[in-house]
Order: sequence, then C-alpha cells, then structure tokens
Amino acid sequence: MFFCHACRKEVDLGVTGAAGRRDDCPHCGAALHACFNCHAYDASMRYGCREPQAEPPADKERANACELFVFRRGERGPKEDDPRAKALAALDALFKK
Repeated sequence: MFFCHACRKEVDLGVTGAAGRRDDCPHCGAALHACFNCHAYDASMRYGCREPQAEPPADKERANACELFVFRRGERGPKEDDPRAKALAALDALFKK
C-alpha cells in the first residue's frame, strides 16, 4: 500500500507501483515523485537522503527527477506539529499570569 506524504491517504499506483515524475495525488494534488514519498528519505541524514550518490533537491515536497526514487510502502507516522508554535505555546503557558 502506498500513501501520499501530504494528505496521508492511500494512493493506487497500479500494477507497477511506480510514480511518474508528473504524477499527482488524486486526493490533494501533491506531487507523488517527491523526496517525502521516497524509501530513502530520512530527515536525520545529511540532505535528507540515505542514498549517498543521490543529488537531493532543495525542496523535498516538490516533484523531482531523481533516478533513485522508489515509492515508500506503508503508512508514515502522523505529521509533527509545528515546533515553533509548540514552543510559543509553552512560553505563553510558562509566563501566563
């Protein structure tokens, strides 16, 4: 099963299980051939990619022409909250009178 990185809904990629460079999510319109949908994407790695020979693009959400792209199988974890908003809320709670 394949899931869109943006809306987290299941995407049918057919028999091949491959997303073309210009394919978009039928639910939200986000690019499917993007780093966030790739099996090698790892935010903790340098440039966000586990593939050492890859030339990762600056914008991980947009479609790219990476030849090493393989669509990630399975669901991703829930989207993280905005860390800035979380920090501001904690500060407000701390200094609230």
